[in-house]
Amino acid sequence: MVEIKTEESIEAMRAAGRVVGRALAAARAAAAVGVGLRELDRVARTVLDEAGAGSPFLGYRPAWAPVPFPAVLCVSVNDAVVHGIPDDYRLRDGDLVSLDCGAILDGWVGDAAVSFTVGRARPEDTRLIATGEKALAAGIAAAVPGNRIGDIAHAVGRVCRDAGYGIPDGYGGHGVGRSMHEGPDVPNEGRAGRGMRLRAGMVIAIEPMLIASGADDTYTARDGWTIRTLDTSRATHSEHTVAITPTGPRVLTLP
Repeated sequence: MVEIKTEESIEAMRAAGRVVGRALAAARAAAAVGVGLRELDRVARTVLDEAGAGSPFLGYRPAWAPVPFPAVLCVSVNDAVVHGIPDDYRLRDGDLVSLDCGAILDGWVGDAAVSFTVGRARPEDTRLIATGEKALAAGIAAAVPGNRIGDIAHAVGRVCRDAGYGIPDGYGGHGVGRSMHEGPDVPNEGRAGRGMRLRAGMVIAIEPMLIASGADDTYTARDGWTIRTLDTSRATHSEHTVAITPTGPRVLTLP
């Protein structure tokens, strides 16, 4: 089921999204060589707590997960694509880091992700991250009334494939509202003109994931959550929660 949000609901989601944007910005600012991943999670928790917001990640346990997710922030480093659990690992010079965060405020959810490097960036990582952001922008631009889900998927996928990158099988965006994951699914690759027609009031998370080698294969690590590239190549993840409005897409998860 796809819920059409009112203008008032979208404003409430913008408030939740603003908290997400601030949490990601704070965690990114704290990320430096020698900083532990649990420290980044604590930074994000502080932002949520100060805003009076909860976390849709903490304690989340879908049917496939062996244990509930133990943090408010997913921290995925280097060959980890998504769902990385913050642990005792300390960041090293040149690490590629993806942060994914959500917030619940007054019953509404925001969800976003950002990727960046710590210390001296490899040129190939800089290009990978920039392409992920370009793919996200292309997907957002396609999120207008009258288009279809396939138009978003095609826009994202074309940017990724044209740059020679892989797209992890089985992962993509989704609807957002009172729950973190609602309908519809928003794939990162597809055919233009196909799928559900977009209507004003729909709110979706668009989240390109790219694999540097051009391969699409991943596996789930022993922790039951972290998704890693099968060939150990690096990956990136970018995401915004976006409202489809009569005047065009509105990004809800900026700080």
